[in-house]
Amino acid sequence: MIEHLVLFTAKEEASGDELADLVASLRALREKVPGVVDLTAGENFSDRGGGFTHGLFARFESVEDLARYREHPEHLAVLEKLGRLTTNLIAVDYEA
Repeated sequence: MIEHLVLFTAKEEASGDELADLVASLRALREKVPGVVDLTAGENFSDRGGGFTHGLFARFESVEDLARYREHPEHLAVLEKLGRLTTNLIAVDYEA
């Protein structure tokens, strides 16, 4: 199993509605992109987040599935939103 973890920080000028739409778009990738085994996303409520305001966790059966996810048009569209609304993004991929 391949685990994909992304943490990011919302820009101060991003509205609540824009961020809610971003989270919904991230969550929708679970159904829109083949090869996604599981995917969750949401706003951080912990005081241990080191400044990161949101996170995403996705699971794939193979590195090839993760690669297809990265290039999928639905994922690329969400990346555009991420670029406009967030800063300080970090992603980690590992085999579980």
